[in-house]
Amino acid sequence: MSLTLTNAKNIAKVLTESLPYIQKFVGRTVVVKYGGNAMVDESLKQSFARDIVLMKLVGINPIVVHGGGPQIGNLLQRLNIESNFIDGLRVTDSQTMDVVEMVLGGLVNKEIVSLLNRNQGKAVGISGKDGNLIKARKLKIRQKGSKTDADEIDIGQVGEVVSINTEILEVMRNSNFIPVIAPIGTDDEGASYNINADSVAGEIASVLGAEKLILLTNVAGVQDKKGNVLTGLSIKQVDKLIADKTLQGGMLPKVECALKAVKGGVNSAHIIDGRVEHAVLLEIFTDAGVGTLITKSGLNTD
Repeated sequence: MSLTLTNAKNIAKVLTESLPYIQKFVGRTVVVKYGGNAMVDESLKQSFARDIVLMKLVGINPIVVHGGGPQIGNLLQRLNIESNFIDGLRVTDSQTMDVVEMVLGGLVNKEIVSLLNRNQGKAVGISGKDGNLIKARKLKIRQKGSKTDADEIDIGQVGEVVSINTEILEVMRNSNFIPVIAPIGTDDEGASYNINADSVAGEIASVLGAEKLILLTNVAGVQDKKGNVLTGLSIKQVDKLIADKTLQGGMLPKVECALKAVKGGVNSAHIIDGRVEHAVLLEIFTDAGVGTLITKSGLNTD
């Protein structure tokens, strides 16, 4: 059998496998948090863009929320502004916040919009400040082991989501545009806050009653203590993995974000390997997927 015929048969097989998923998810909203390797590797950037545009073309409504930590760090370094972290959070004074807004709301956001548009999409970039999309407040953290406000640590203009105004997202959806959102919010006084992109994606997915929340990562997915990727997990199963310390470190906040979204009404959350080309399409439209699926009841028995 010729290589060309083999490739054609493989393509036909993938298309056939994807059809019931397309039929099931048409008209539904999928929120994708974009970051990690998928955001810097050129081939991964192109495959991500094609995935998002194809989703829109077949009638699914993707919303992209992006990070930009490395890009922020690079610009701060070039400007000789020191980066400090507490519990993994970037301490954000007013000078650093200016850089955050410049990178997230400007450079990175517009690069992603351009990437999607070059791949025949209709993307529009916004920050959480536009249309009062993200109402935020200052994130309060305490020293480890402390339970009193007296031991709070000031990390500057780092925020958490208070509410999401979905009006602007509905306008874009009805106009066939793909929203690309920078995770910056404001409070009632107009102060700007840098917010974790996973958290923003999860909150948006919850308030929209999204079909799926997809978090792109630089690992294969949620793994057990032997390094095996786990999928088809229920809320109860994930809680057990957290309790027995199987989940810890950088994966823990992503899993907690996914759990919160599923508990908040999102049908399923996916933590997937962004190092795999076309990871988003493979996760949504194939039986095998490329990461960890979390739903309320799970696919496996407890």
